[in-house]
Amino acid sequence: MSIDAKIVADLVKHEVGLVTTVPCKQLAGVIAEIDRCEDIHHIPANKEDEGIGICAGAFMGGKRSAIIMQNTALGVTVNTLVTLTQFYRMPLPMLISYRGELGEPVACQVEMAVHTKALLNQLHIPTYHFHHESDAEELDRILQYTFMCMKPVAILTDATFWKGY
Repeated sequence: MSIDAKIVADLVKHEVGLVTTVPCKQLAGVIAEIDRCEDIHHIPANKEDEGIGICAGAFMGGKRSAIIMQNTALGVTVNTLVTLTQFYRMPLPMLISYRGELGEPVACQVEMAVHTKALLNQLHIPTYHFHHESDAEELDRILQYTFMCMKPVAILTDATFWKGY
């Protein structure tokens, strides 16, 4: 099973019925897998905070959801994460491509990488970092934890995890 298929299978196992995505080259494979999955309703979003709003609406409608996004947009999601998902205790798995680390070919991505973990820590969002494909074995337990504690949880996936660009 490919890593993209494994991620989608874990989402289906945990009854995630809606996923919003914002395009990212690293995440293209998992987004394509979500498009092919009949058990997940895929809603592409224009911006990450819009995607979080869609996930919040799904939660209020009784559906589990997740967002797949890039870390460079984390800054624009802070208000939405704090005043919507955290305030109302909404579980939200966030699969985030962690751009700007080793192997990054785009210089401007490095600036947000410097702040990503500090921002997540300041927001008290549990954060996991996948460097190697085998790290995805934890995804099942992370999803279980997310829905148990009713909190947003960040899963950072770097270029090494996705085998470069």
